[in-house]
Amino acid sequence: MSDRLQHQPDPRDSLVRGDFSDGHTDFTVRASSSHAPDSFQVSANRNPADLVLIVSGLNSGNLHATWGDEWRAFAPDWKVWVEDAAFEVFYNGDLADTRRDGGPGPVKFCNG
Repeated sequence: MSDRLQHQPDPRDSLVRGDFSDGHTDFTVRASSSHAPDSFQVSANRNPADLVLIVSGLNSGNLHATWGDEWRAFAPDWKVWVEDAAFEVFYNGDLADTRRDGGPGPVKFCNG
């Protein structure tokens, strides 16, 4: 799979907003609810049990990122990239190119 964001929602799960990849791992972004979700989850390799990241506080604007155990120690720049790509998929679904090597884009900071 390329490192382009892919919008391929799971037809069995209406909360899935889309997928993206860093070239090694495929990530799926899933909203917490269908109406005014206050959080989203990012899971790895289409396995909802492999939680990479949970971002909460979407409605309040008090964003908080919680990283899964296996992902917590990854490099800070990679984690910022995952957060940014996840926000893009959550809000926009399919997108043009947001490659890791494409330079910095808008960054959202989560307290956590």
